[in-house]
Amino acid sequence: MKRPLFALAALIAGSAFAVPVIVNDPNGQPLATVMVSRQPVKPSAVDTSDNGYPASGKPQQAFIEVARFTDAAGQTDIPPADHPWKIRLRRPGYQDLTVASNALDKPLVMKPETDPAALAAQQPANAWASTIDFGDANLKKEFMLQCNFCHQQGGIMLRRDRSAEEWDVAIKRMVRYGARLSTEGQQKIPALLEAHWKKINANPSLVPKGTPWSPTLAGTTIREMPIGDAMSQMHDLLRHSNGMVYVGDNLQDRIYEIDPATGKYTVYKIPPQPGEKLGGLLAGRLHDFPKHETYQGIHSLAESPKDKHIFITPSYQRRLIEFDPVTKAFRFHEMDGGFYPHTVRFDAKDRVWFTLALSNQVGMFDRATGKYTFYDLPFRTFMERVTVKLTPFIFKLLSWGIPVANYVKVDHVSTGVPLPYGIDITPDGKAWIARLHTDEIASVDPQTGVVTMIKTPFKSPRRLRSDRDGNLWIVAFNESQIARYAPKTGQFTVLDLPVSPKGSDTPYSLNVDRERHQVWVNGTNSDSVYRYDIATQAWKMFPMQRKSTFTRDVEISPKGQVYVTSASFPSWHIEDTQPTLIEITPPTGAP
Repeated sequence: MKRPLFALAALIAGSAFAVPVIVNDPNGQPLATVMVSRQPVKPSAVDTSDNGYPASGKPQQAFIEVARFTDAAGQTDIPPADHPWKIRLRRPGYQDLTVASNALDKPLVMKPETDPAALAAQQPANAWASTIDFGDANLKKEFMLQCNFCHQQGGIMLRRDRSAEEWDVAIKRMVRYGARLSTEGQQKIPALLEAHWKKINANPSLVPKGTPWSPTLAGTTIREMPIGDAMSQMHDLLRHSNGMVYVGDNLQDRIYEIDPATGKYTVYKIPPQPGEKLGGLLAGRLHDFPKHETYQGIHSLAESPKDKHIFITPSYQRRLIEFDPVTKAFRFHEMDGGFYPHTVRFDAKDRVWFTLALSNQVGMFDRATGKYTFYDLPFRTFMERVTVKLTPFIFKLLSWGIPVANYVKVDHVSTGVPLPYGIDITPDGKAWIARLHTDEIASVDPQTGVVTMIKTPFKSPRRLRSDRDGNLWIVAFNESQIARYAPKTGQFTVLDLPVSPKGSDTPYSLNVDRERHQVWVNGTNSDSVYRYDIATQAWKMFPMQRKSTFTRDVEISPKGQVYVTSASFPSWHIEDTQPTLIEITPPTGAP
């Protein structure tokens, strides 16, 4: 009898520390699937003595924001906080409601929203972007691929009326940052966007509804930890075996070490090397960005299976960066070739594999010997070879203020930059690569050095991961799809994301929960994260707390918690202009 009594006592204690929340409609009927978010009244105090950012090595505290969903009875509960807090209620089709924490002693009433403009404003970016009609499907695909590369299209910041001249200025700036719109696209799109947004803002009822929130969300807990500020870009992350989550700030060259249980975090600043210029090897790329300390350009992180050190790809340098999570020391591993190290993974032999996005290569760093090996991927055309070889020179011209990238002619088929992007290692030891701009995946056999290219039946493979059976799961960024590739059979299986309107999302990345046999996918344009159950073939969508949440990268804990970053570029697009680390805990045993 002791174990049941103890369990009962624990249940009672847990209930005592949770505040019940009841939500009704104006008729007193229970309102299900309401997102109930606990938010701080004021943000936590942060030491910003390092040029407006947390001092390196000094512990900080993020106030954790918690969201849960009401059940069929319109009920949920929310844990209280040890700081002043409030409750925000959200449900599509109803007016947002914010109340003080002392107002929860009676049912909360949400009123239906009837104003067409307000109803449209509730919809995520993908719903707005679905309305864009250029009269040319290829031109729209090109626009979404290149302009949704770093931030949402159809998001709050892009719904305003702008003249064609203002759009032209913005597009040229994006091209200088790295977007590869065709010459024709740069000429046509500004006027088309001016006319489109005038039409939609004058007729908000044209914006369709986004993906419905499922009643099965009840029991889900979403915890969000604010880190960085409007000038940050929280890029990839790593859920480390020590229980910490590490997030790289791409624009500020800082690593955030976060305890997800408490929200306590410490920032570690990667020091620039003597003589390095702001912007590194891409010094001209962000010269007009309001504020950045980008010497390295942190991109991706991976944990060594041997000594648990973290390897980081600095996209603005020719090197890998090693971080010891115990001593907090950084070590630099310089390379004599390659350009723009991007995504990084370890193999079972403690070798570091990574893509080199702008030199069309795959790199391997052998920690035992300290030597690099580079694998060249094939070019499709002579001009593609020339463009890639000239890329360092092009960026040198940009650093001198010459906007050459604005005038280098590209077409709809070839951007001139093949862009090897995502990478993962299958159980047999092979490295697999997604090449975004050529609609291909590739394998590298480390035993023979043989590179095999495979054409995909879908557009824009961006990142990929291997499941426990050695199958590859791939995001089709511009197709609102994911795909499974079985190396044993050579067969692709393509799956549509469960997004409404159909085909309107742009999945950036994914990861595979090998234990539970599930695939988690970033919905960058829909303020959501998707889960696909491999065994049942069932999809589920998890909406995020903040609007304009451009999630990037996915990590999974042994217990099944899922971590993503809110990582729009720039972060002032995000609601509250606040980037965050997000933890999703699905309901146990729920579909």
